[in-house]
Parts: sequence; structure tokens; C-alpha cells
Amino acid sequence: MSAFPARGFSSMGASTTGQSPALVARVNEKKAELENLKELRDLSAAMATQMEALAQKLATLSDGTEAIALVLSNWHNVLRAINMASAKLPKPSAGVQEPSEGDLPQTLVRIPTEHAPALQAHAEGAAEEE
Repeated sequence: MSAFPARGFSSMGASTTGQSPALVARVNEKKAELENLKELRDLSAAMATQMEALAQKLATLSDGTEAIALVLSNWHNVLRAINMASAKLPKPSAGVQEPSEGDLPQTLVRIPTEHAPALQAHAEGAAEEE
């Protein structure tokens, strides 16, 4: 049992006789407000979903940025090592030919090639997807 008296609302929308015009106008305003609130709720839910997707994309972007920063921070050391190795090369004098294989510095970077076919296939697969 409720504390409010039971009233029949079936006549509310069907007939406006016996009701004040101000009350009918207020009910219609509230119905319009309810519809607007429902629309706002739906739009807010859609926006929340889009924000979550954006947050995931930004997290991925942040991780990628950190990886790129790490690679770029190592380039200074790589260039310094190349410069040091190049400084030990004899300077060619005018009229002297290009340095031979024996005159070049020892290889600075060794790249393993046993995984090269698999990496190439993976890169080609990624390029086809785009």
C-alpha cells in the first residue's frame, strides 16, 4: 500500500475535460522533458563509448611514442660509434684511389639473417593489409 491515494490516470491522456489547462500543459512539458532526458542519456552513452575507444587509442599511441623515443635516444651512441670508427680511417690524399676492403674499419653492427625470410613475409603481409 502506498501513502498516496490511488487515482486513475487512464483519463489523463484521453480526455482533458475536468482538468485545468495549466495542469495539462505541465504534464505535456514533463513528457517533453522526459523525452529530452532519454535522448541525452542515449547520446551520453554513445559519447562515453567513443571516449573509451579514444582512451585505448591514446594508450597505444603513448606506448609507440615511448618506443620511438628509446630508439631515437640510442641514435646518438650509434652515430658517435660510426664517427669514431671513421676517424681511424686513413685520409686519402689527392690522386689516391678509393680505400680497399682492407682499409675499411671492422663491421660495427652485425644483423642476424636467419630470421630474415620470416620478417620479410611478415612485412609483406602487413603491407597487403593496408
